[in-house]
Amino acid sequence: MIPPREAALSIRGLRKAFGGQAVYAGFDLDVRRGDILAVFGPNGCGKSTLINMAAGLLPHDGGQILYDGREVREVRIGYVFQNYREALFPWRRAADNIRYPLRRMGLPRAEIERRLDRLVADFRVRFDLQRYPYELSGGQQQLVSIMRALTVEPEVLFLDEPFSALDYETTLSLRGLLQEVLKARTVTTILVSHDLEESIVLADRILMLTRRPTTVADDVPVPLPWPRTPETLGEAPFVAIKSRCLRVFTESVASA
Repeated sequence: MIPPREAALSIRGLRKAFGGQAVYAGFDLDVRRGDILAVFGPNGCGKSTLINMAAGLLPHDGGQILYDGREVREVRIGYVFQNYREALFPWRRAADNIRYPLRRMGLPRAEIERRLDRLVADFRVRFDLQRYPYELSGGQQQLVSIMRALTVEPEVLFLDEPFSALDYETTLSLRGLLQEVLKARTVTTILVSHDLEESIVLADRILMLTRRPTTVADDVPVPLPWPRTPETLGEAPFVAIKSRCLRVFTESVASA
């Protein structure tokens, strides 16, 4: 038997309210090291709030968020925002956007270039990284954002609806590339998505949330083999997982 992996992220008794209305009131969560966790639930249930608190971008009102016993300020975090147009520096070339956090860290030039070259190879980049963001397509800009988040070699990567502003063809391509890289690098990842298909394709497990105050409606394992291709979407195991998630989602919304 394979021993269970230790939790990379542990949340205990999390509390958060806005305007006196509780979003989280004693929420617990463990994310295993190397897993990809997808967070799925109704609009307004606090999916982005959860990862923003976990990433240290938003304060929480109570409880603990720990990474192997450490506070978030002691951890290397990568974050990919939904709006790639606002996430990149328009006055910096794509390659310099990717290099930026490494220069802030004070890494030697040779190490910066080594990491950049590895990412270019891993993602099979075919467009010119010497171009400015506004000269790139939406998918290319979001890929640059993903590469920038990964270049710091994060202990945990957060993805906040990273493909919601992209067309379906581009989304399929980026999904395929991203899952390959995350699994090859065993990056612990938390994905927020409003797309159930995307959540199943990219995740080892799906956390189904309720309406506020938010609780866990179901914790769904996704034991599908990697890589997940477009053909995976029509196979019986995928359809069964999707049906379970839809049933839980519908029941959760109806009972709210």
